[in-house]
Formats: sequence, C-alpha cells, structure tokens
Amino acid sequence: MLLSLRLLSLVLAVSLLVVLPARAHAVTGGAAAPAPTVRDSGGAAPGTAARRHRRKPKPRRRVRRAPAVAPTGAATAAPSTPAALLADGTAAAPVGAPAAVAAVIAAGNRIASLPYRWGGGHASWEDSGYDCSGSVGYALHGGGLLDATATSGDLMSYGDAGPGTWITIYANADHVYMVVAGLRFDTSGARPSRWQTASRSADGYAVRHPAGF
Repeated sequence: MLLSLRLLSLVLAVSLLVVLPARAHAVTGGAAAPAPTVRDSGGAAPGTAARRHRRKPKPRRRVRRAPAVAPTGAATAAPSTPAALLADGTAAAPVGAPAAVAAVIAAGNRIASLPYRWGGGHASWEDSGYDCSGSVGYALHGGGLLDATATSGDLMSYGDAGPGTWITIYANADHVYMVVAGLRFDTSGARPSRWQTASRSADGYAVRHPAGF
C-alpha cells in the first residue's frame, strides 16, 4: 500500500514538470520575452537622448570693421594763422600745424642763417652752406617730404600741381623757393635769414606742393 502511494506521487510530479512548460509556451506563442529597455543616465531611451542633446549652433560673431583711414595725400585744413617770424630769424609754426609742417619749419630754422653756397646741400644733407634748391630740399627732407636731394629743375615736377594749403613750392630751371604756413623760405633776399614775410612774384615758376599739404 505504501509503495503504491509513493509511485502515484512520483507520476504526478513528473506530469507537472511536463505540463507546466508546455502551458507557458502556449501562452507566449513561443516568443522570447522582450529584453529590458536600456536607458541612459537621463532616463531617455537610446536615440532619444542623442536627439535631445544635440549641440546648438554657436551664434556668429560680428566682426567690427576698422574705421576708414584717409588715403595718403588727403588735403589737410588750411592754417588759421600764419607762422611767425621771430627776432632771431627763425620761424614758429602756428598752433595746430601738422607734424610734417612743423618739422619742415624746424629743419628750415637749422639752416635759416647759414651762408649761400652754390651746390651746397647736394653732396650731403648736412653742409656748411646751401644754395636755393639745397635749402628747400633740406627743409622738405626734415619734414619727411623729400627722400633725395633735388635741383630747382627737378622740383618743377615735385609733388602735386598748384598751391598747397600749408606748403607751396615755386620752381624753375634757375631758382626755387617755397612758402610754408604763410612765410617765404628763400635764399634770394635773405637778410640774413631765409625766412621772410615779404612775398614775391610767382611769374615764370612752376607751382607745386607736397601731396596733402
């Protein structure tokens, strides 16, 4: 009797092991259970996070353009007052004169009372005496407006045509002088300084001026 009960229990246990997997297979249709969804650290599904965290385009930086600069040779304002002739024969640049003009006057002052010497100031900028073109050339060179020595004939084509606002050069084949801020700089009539307040006729002279002055 006891042996029969044990055999019956064993048969029932085996039957359960066979039936339960079969029922589970029937319920799921044989499909494997879906894998758990993997989420990123922000809790979004794969792909969603990539779309959400796309970098926004950086705003374009505005490039500031440098202010326009007047071209070389642009005209400067005319002097409101002329240069002054001082008692020692030197000239004083008027207030507001461009730096180049003030430098021309300063250079002219250095040789204003040196003697006239034909050819002086041509072999070298520094000399013991200067002729007309050597004098004008020295002063212009001092203002950075002339690179090399020039004769009066050369200065007939110097710079731009016509009178300038600050500096005007009067040149022909035999002579050259200039007017700087209203003062004449001339070896002719120098007593003793080349700076003079008296004007002279410009007939027969080419009238030129440094570009912008």
